[in-house]
Formats: sequence, structure tokens, C-alpha cells
Amino acid sequence: MQTQHLYFLKTYYLQSITNPASFQAEKINNLFYTFNIAAAAMLLLVIFLVIYISIKYREKKDDTGEPKQMHGNKKIEALMIGVPMLLLAYFFYETIHVEKQIAPPVNTSQQPDVIITGHQWWWEVEYPGSGVITANEVHLPVGKHLLMEMRSADVIHDWWVPELGNKMDLIPNVNNYLWLDIKKPGSYIGACSEFCGAEHAWMRINVVAQTQNDFESWLAANASNAMLPQDTITMAGARLFQEKTCSNCHRIQGTAASAMIGPDLTHIGSRKEILTGLMKNNEDNLYKWINHPQEIKPGAHMPDFILDKDSVQAIAYYLNSLK
Repeated sequence: MQTQHLYFLKTYYLQSITNPASFQAEKINNLFYTFNIAAAAMLLLVIFLVIYISIKYREKKDDTGEPKQMHGNKKIEALMIGVPMLLLAYFFYETIHVEKQIAPPVNTSQQPDVIITGHQWWWEVEYPGSGVITANEVHLPVGKHLLMEMRSADVIHDWWVPELGNKMDLIPNVNNYLWLDIKKPGSYIGACSEFCGAEHAWMRINVVAQTQNDFESWLAANASNAMLPQDTITMAGARLFQEKTCSNCHRIQGTAASAMIGPDLTHIGSRKEILTGLMKNNEDNLYKWINHPQEIKPGAHMPDFILDKDSVQAIAYYLNSLK
């Protein structure tokens, strides 16, 4: 587990809302900064007045009686009430205005560009019209007005990628929607932000933003069937995958495995990470996961089939070959 945590620290560097990479994040940040400036100004004014009044009206040596009392200064009262009311009205208006900009109404008959389904504890990613279904690593194009449909397969989850803007809850039996306009390519890290069970902390999000050409190439590659086994070990792994009931939960396009209970594994070998960012994706880590899943991610719904070493090695080798 220590190795896994070190990998996490190296890979999932601090994500900051102060580094917006989408239209939505910029609008939210601008409103946030404006509010902070106003709040800072009010704080400084209060500090100044406290210091000024404390010095000006402090007790002096020659003071013998009660200080002169002042009552009913309507100008000061109007100022004290009016300025905060104007600020509240301004921020109320700006909040509604920004909300309309980043979350305009959705025509439910419109086909979404991507469908995100939260599971305990992984993300299913579907691209309607392309036949592509993948898991955890979310590829999206830059410079496109994207409509994301958010679903949950079990409990309430919450999608949040700080550099890409607003959060969105994923609620069972309810379809929520999120608009997204990514401005620059890169990898953007997020997490489920609603406690959803034992492995909530390891339900990370990795959004890979690509140019339109790169995204279309990725989409075309992932729409293809899984690579056919090319050698003896890969063939053995493919056979064991079917025999040992792996196919009862997982889908590998182009094979008899078509279940959608667990993550789609058609091109798992091309992903950088497994287990929503818990481990780097390689044959060794695939072996560890298949061999003792509950030791790697306690509470996960992946059962321990108690396979012999050679069988686990063959399955891991096969999965790693699915590029």
C-alpha cells in the first residue's frame, strides 16, 4: 500500500480551482475572485474603523464624566444598511447570470456527447453513437461545447474536476446534465466528492483533454474490437478469462464477454492507470489486483477467485495485451 500511496502523490499533484481550464471554471472563478475582493475590502474597512475609533475615542487623563452620546444619525445608518444591501443585490444578480451561462437549460431529447455513470467505486464512460464504452479514463475534445449526462448505478456520487468547473451530483434513477467547454489540452484530475462507501477515497477522476483530431483518433481506436491473442500465453489468458467467470462481469468487445457489471476491458492495456488511479497500469499490478483484489482495494466488488499463480499470470498478460 505504501508504493500505491507514493504513486498517488507523484501522479495526483495538487489540483487548483485557481487554474481554470474551461469556460465554466473561468466564470465561476471570476465571480469567486470578485466576491473575495469585496469581502476583503469590507474586512479592511472594519479593521480600520476599529483601530480608528479605539484611538480617537480612547479614555484620556482629563476625562471625568461620561462621553458625549450621539443618537439617530440617519446618514450613517443608511450607509451601513445600504452598502451591504447593494452588495448582496449585485452578487445575487451575478450568481444568477453566471449560473445561466455555465448551466443553460438542456433539451432532454438532445443526445449527450458523453454519458458518465458512477459505480462503487469506478466510472463508466460511454460515447453515444460511437459504440465506445470505457472506464475511469475520460477522453474529451478541446474547443467543443460538450453535453455530459450524469448517472448513478447505485448510490449518490459527485463529479468534480476542480480545473474544469462546477460539480454535479449523480443520483440513482435521475439523469443530471453538465455543460463543459475545455479550453486547453491536458490531464485534469478530480474525485467523487460525495461519500459513497468504503472506497470513496479511491474513486478518482482522470480527464484527458485532447485536440479534436487526437480525440477522434482515440475514439476510432477504441471503437474497434479487442486485439486477438497472438501467442500461447495470451491465448491461455483469453480462455481462462471466459472459463473463470471473469466474463460474467466484464465486457471485451469482439469476444463472448459482454457483461456490464464491472468496467469494460476491451482496451484496458492502453490506459495509464487501473482502479481509478490507485495503481499504475502494468502487468505486475494487474497480477496483484487479480490475485488478491480485497488486499489492494478492500470492499471492492471484485471477488477473489483463488486462482493458481500461472492462471493469474496468464490473465494479467492477456489483459495487458489489450491495447
